[in-house]
Amino acid sequence: MLKHTTTIRVRYADTDKMQFVYNGKYLEYFEVGRTELLRSMGLPYSEIEKGGHQLPLIEANLKYKKPAVYDDLLDVEASVSSPYSAKVHIEYRITHHETKELICEGYTSHVFINADSKRPTRPPKVYVEKVSKYFTKK
Repeated sequence: MLKHTTTIRVRYADTDKMQFVYNGKYLEYFEVGRTELLRSMGLPYSEIEKGGHQLPLIEANLKYKKPAVYDDLLDVEASVSSPYSAKVHIEYRITHHETKELICEGYTSHVFINADSKRPTRPPKVYVEKVSKYFTKK
């Protein structure tokens, strides 16, 4: 399994009238985790785009366990467990940095598309090469 953790601080603008992190912000936190996961592999998202590919979201699932509030430090763990597919499934766990309490968990699924035609395509060679370093193909 390929895994990466990024620590973020909750901004005041991320909170709602109840002073909790607004539920939609967690998808942004997932995006930070996903972006940094790719960067940790040596494959920033900009490189995928330069190669003529995009990776749009096709499905998302979130389970809220405990609210986060302004100024909390959160650890966003993003992981990939099955990399050899045109569909990329990334799982996330957001925990409080100090207490390690689970705040939110979920997943996103993405599919590679050709940037010009917007049609699904196989994963780019550079992605397969980078991710294969972390997995033994079965």
